[in-house]
Amino acid sequence: MEAAEAKIAEWRAYVANAPGVNGRDVDELEDHLRQQIAELKTAGLTDDEGFLIAVKRLGDVDTLSREYAREHSGRLWKQLLRSGDDEPARVSTRWVEALLFALGAAIAVQVARLAAGSPDSGPPDWPTWLARNATLFVLPFLAAYFARGRQLDIRHWLVAAAPFALAAIVVNVYPWNADSDTEVLVSLYLPIALWFAVSYPYMGGTIRSPERRMDFVRFTGEWFIYYVLIALGGGVLMALIAGIFEPTGVNVDRIAQWVLPSGAAGAVVVVAWLVESKQRVVENMAPVLSMLFTPLFAVMLAVAAVVYAATGLGGAFDRDLVSVLDALLVVVLGLVLYGMSAREPSTSPNWMDGIQLVAVVSALVLDLMVLGTMIGRIGDLGFTANRTAALGLNLVLLANLAGAAWLAVRFIRRRTTFSRLERWQTNYLPVFALWAATVVVVIPPLFGFD
Repeated sequence: MEAAEAKIAEWRAYVANAPGVNGRDVDELEDHLRQQIAELKTAGLTDDEGFLIAVKRLGDVDTLSREYAREHSGRLWKQLLRSGDDEPARVSTRWVEALLFALGAAIAVQVARLAAGSPDSGPPDWPTWLARNATLFVLPFLAAYFARGRQLDIRHWLVAAAPFALAAIVVNVYPWNADSDTEVLVSLYLPIALWFAVSYPYMGGTIRSPERRMDFVRFTGEWFIYYVLIALGGGVLMALIAGIFEPTGVNVDRIAQWVLPSGAAGAVVVVAWLVESKQRVVENMAPVLSMLFTPLFAVMLAVAAVVYAATGLGGAFDRDLVSVLDALLVVVLGLVLYGMSAREPSTSPNWMDGIQLVAVVSALVLDLMVLGTMIGRIGDLGFTANRTAALGLNLVLLANLAGAAWLAVRFIRRRTTFSRLERWQTNYLPVFALWAATVVVVIPPLFGFD
């Protein structure tokens, strides 16, 4: 299976660099390829044999596959691409799988809610218990949806499940103190850590592929957009239901207790299916959002950096402002990454690259100011769980922004390629995942679960 995944990743990387092919096209081609391989495995062929014949069946993916075969002349399947007609495409049943996994997440959330009782009748730690475990009721179903779709074997299923099992042990076995700051940190960082865990089944177990990592970045951005749109639609629907049924005396709040948690949980998987099935609800959203919001964020960050530096306010940020700035830095980094995922690597530097550089440099300056404030506060008051987590996050962001700024300057000056900048970001993603996992697993016992 690993050999087949490596070949698929290599084939995908080649196809992705072909002119006129974007990430959406590559996703669709890979989906067809995997469907063909799965059918051939059912017929008794090995992974390697299935891969060879599946590439042939793609026919005129045609010319792209033939060119790839010619470049890799040592491959047997070069011979298989010389002729052959396309076979009728099998109707996808992925929506059925998505619906079943979404239903599983919705049921899990309701079972947990009923088992925990309510804030009034449940145990004293009901709200914090639910906050700690909420991610574990949803993201495992999303991971399983991808593992099923990528046809992972048992070993890969176990590897995909391991982070969720470890997280379940940590959040439920650790002896949390009342009003614990570390418990709040875990509730904030656990969704981030487990979202990175979802990337493993999403990428079919090929976590070392930079192309697949960038695919996951693009998927994350598109997933967020779809989810927000669905959430807004769901909010409008609930408001209309409340308005219509209020005169009848129906307890709308009780309906919301069932509909909202289940809908929010199930939508996590349904949105993933929408993104993967190429429903053109928000077609080409990545370049549109990048072109619209990157200049706005760049101007805001540049003005903020100049004002704080000129007035000296950058050395005295309060706790709330530090939190806001950290959130802003993360959003800017996400926006830059999302814009990179939609960019054609072979194109020359343009004005948007310059604007992104302004945004990155301004974010870097603000991050340095925040770090100065935090180091001064730690020197006066000492380390706490919150300060340690925030310090680590800002150091991780600092290294990422510094590397991105340096490579962006070199790219604009045509001293390096865009692929080098892109690879820096995709190679850095595990650092964010590692820090999120550290906050969840290491910091609570380090500070006595306070």
